[in-house]
Amino acid sequence: MTSAEFISPAQSKEEFQIEGITDPSVLRYFETLNAGEFEATAALFAVDGVMHPPLESDIVGKDAIAAYLKQEGQNIKAYPNTGIAETLENATIQVQVTGKAQTSWCSVNVLWLFILNQQRQILYTRIKLLASPQELLSLRREK
Repeated sequence: MTSAEFISPAQSKEEFQIEGITDPSVLRYFETLNAGEFEATAALFAVDGVMHPPLESDIVGKDAIAAYLKQEGQNIKAYPNTGIAETLENATIQVQVTGKAQTSWCSVNVLWLFILNQQRQILYTRIKLLASPQELLSLRREK
């Protein structure tokens, strides 16, 4: 059995339609992240892929990304909304997605930036909070 058999087609298609984005790696990133399938999320990265979460240093490599997500991603849901994709000079693809992230204690606007290689593996992703300094301070106090 493959992991795809556990997800109903309606669930994966409806929940993760991102306006302007068709790349399966990016759509699968959000599917697996929200399902808590962090090993599957990390498997979408290249061997030396990098995740740059908000307020953190770069996390490099599939194992480190999986470990980070297991520790930090348990109560986070991503709600991607719209995106744009463009091919860069070196044949990599840059994908920007905006939406919201919901944690147990707040909801915040987010920009996800992905760089994909020609094999559609994630080379780099940066998760950037789109909040004013005042909003970020209030988030910090609630922690």
